[in-house]
Amino acid sequence: MALWRIRATVDDRPGYLSVLTASLALRGVNILTVQVHTTEVGAVDDFLVDAPDTLDEAGLIAAVERGRGRDCWVARSEARGLADQPTRVLGLATRLVRDPDLAGEALRTLLGADEVTWRPAAVAGGVTGTTMVLPDPTGGSYELSRAAPSFTPAEYARAQALAELAATASRRPADQVTLLLPDGAEAVVRPATADDLTGVLELHEGCSARTLQRRYLGGAAPPAPARLRRLVEPAQGLTLIATTTGSGGAAEPVVVAMASLLTEGDEAEVALLVRDDWQRRGIGTALLRRLMGHAERVGLAALVLHVQAENTPMLRTLHRLARPTATERDGSLVTVSVPVTAAAVAGVVLAQSRHR
Repeated sequence: MALWRIRATVDDRPGYLSVLTASLALRGVNILTVQVHTTEVGAVDDFLVDAPDTLDEAGLIAAVERGRGRDCWVARSEARGLADQPTRVLGLATRLVRDPDLAGEALRTLLGADEVTWRPAAVAGGVTGTTMVLPDPTGGSYELSRAAPSFTPAEYARAQALAELAATASRRPADQVTLLLPDGAEAVVRPATADDLTGVLELHEGCSARTLQRRYLGGAAPPAPARLRRLVEPAQGLTLIATTTGSGGAAEPVVVAMASLLTEGDEAEVALLVRDDWQRRGIGTALLRRLMGHAERVGLAALVLHVQAENTPMLRTLHRLARPTATERDGSLVTVSVPVTAAAVAGVVLAQSRHR
């Protein structure tokens, strides 16, 4: 007996799957597992079967076609294929929790892909035959391909869930980190969640008009709650918040600063907001360094910040990163690019040397 994988499309009508399984049974084929992928053209049935040694690929295809199956794909399988799908996915999830950088390898294993490529551009996801494009929640996208069979919507949904898990796990290094600031104060830094919206609103209400204008450039009024909600949990990127115990030992922590990294292609725009009474205490530098570490982990090329020319404290914060920067000024606005990858750093150093 030999293990085979069979995938075929069957009309989603009562009794049609029974006809297919009966046709396989007549040839001594034992069905070990079956998964059904619902598609627009019918039900795609994925079988793991144990077939007689005398039955080859052509014989299996013939049996499927006699059972009213179409678009048949057949390939030899290994004993590890006996592990059911939930068990395999849970195993991959465990690996990702331990090492989120294995996302590409996990996707390849999950889908049996021949090639997985990460690209910095964020594009719309989807499936076209044997090619799948999957947005990376941390920025960029994955492109997966295999010789056969074609990907299904169900496989896309599984891949999407695995990518989201990897993105969540990649943020763990920033979870519940306690910062000891130079003046002895403590603040806890962690990724923001939707539950932090109230605290973020209160942060903005506690900032002066000048601080808000430096952060948002266009005015001193706080952003609308809908915009803040998008900043708290960006679709592409990461927002960190810093909290501290309120005055008088309040039970609920108070948000005193936030830092957002919004990904676009292989770059990300970064912005900081620190409550007035927490400025010049090192918290902005600490947040920016943690965002830089996140950018390195996900493979971004550079961080971009738009700063008012008179915002000397922010420019000093950037200087403390001790990295080469590229600066452009347009009137009262300064755009600073901070390279992340080694290649981007080399490019900035070369550009600076040419202007000396």
